[in-house]
Amino acid sequence: MMPSAMPGLFICSRSVVVADTVSLFNATFYLLITSFVSLYQQVAPCFHSSSDEAFCVIHSGVRTRILGIIPARFASSRFPGKALASVAGKPMLQHVYERAKASRYLDDVIVATDDERIAGVVRQFGGRVRMTRADHFSGTDRLAEVAASEPATLYVNIQGDEPLIEPEAIDAAILSVHGDDAVSMGTLKRRIVDPTDIVDTNVVKVVTNLLNDAIYFSRCPIPYERDGRGVSLYAKHIGLYVYRRDFLLAYPDLTIGPLERAERLEQLRALENGYRIRVVDTEYESLGVDTPEDLERVNQLFAAVANSFEAG
Repeated sequence: MMPSAMPGLFICSRSVVVADTVSLFNATFYLLITSFVSLYQQVAPCFHSSSDEAFCVIHSGVRTRILGIIPARFASSRFPGKALASVAGKPMLQHVYERAKASRYLDDVIVATDDERIAGVVRQFGGRVRMTRADHFSGTDRLAEVAASEPATLYVNIQGDEPLIEPEAIDAAILSVHGDDAVSMGTLKRRIVDPTDIVDTNVVKVVTNLLNDAIYFSRCPIPYERDGRGVSLYAKHIGLYVYRRDFLLAYPDLTIGPLERAERLEQLRALENGYRIRVVDTEYESLGVDTPEDLERVNQLFAAVANSFEAG
């Protein structure tokens, strides 16, 4: 006696084949649709909604690990110990760490320091910390030491003195490099609207080519605006960097050129040694803490936000 047929199953008895053709069609259609979606996700990581707001998702057949590293020193010529300065009741470094953890694409965040006082505070608030040598020439050199024992595809250099860093800015920098293997490094820029920033040597300017790769970074006003048409050509560099692993591991052995020594800008080492730096536009306005006066301004901002929540 032939057993009862269940939908979607083939039952064979002698030369008779019984099938639920409707269920078979549905299953085949489902497999086709899911295969198409999987393929689309791999070849089209960015798409737009009807409101033209872009949504980007990183898809890959190989696991991509993206690691955020916050280099933090206790020594600072203008503001020693600023990484542990109190901002709204927390160490400034804790604000940076917590905001970096809110990034959509970072898999993990580590603080890299050469000072046990900083390491102890990071452990107290539950963060990951790695001790590094004290003789590094730049923050990128410190990152390279950590990268040697922390495998990842991409590394993000997050400044430890920006307690208002936006997670979306971190994500934008990551997407500037992801998917283009020819780009070794990525960073951000923002259009300058305040004319005083053009001549301020603490505001680093950047010029890019038509592919959005950096041509040069400088503390001087670049480009020279011969006809005096305003500030529209000037862009402020936002010091958030993304590196590919092979480039970051090679960075400490690259020659420190005369431009890096003159400007004291670590990103120039990449350009002087022939590497490409992709630069993408952002509306994020960095607010770094370099002096006690900067710290006071940041605390005032936090207090203003807190008061607005209480009032509303």
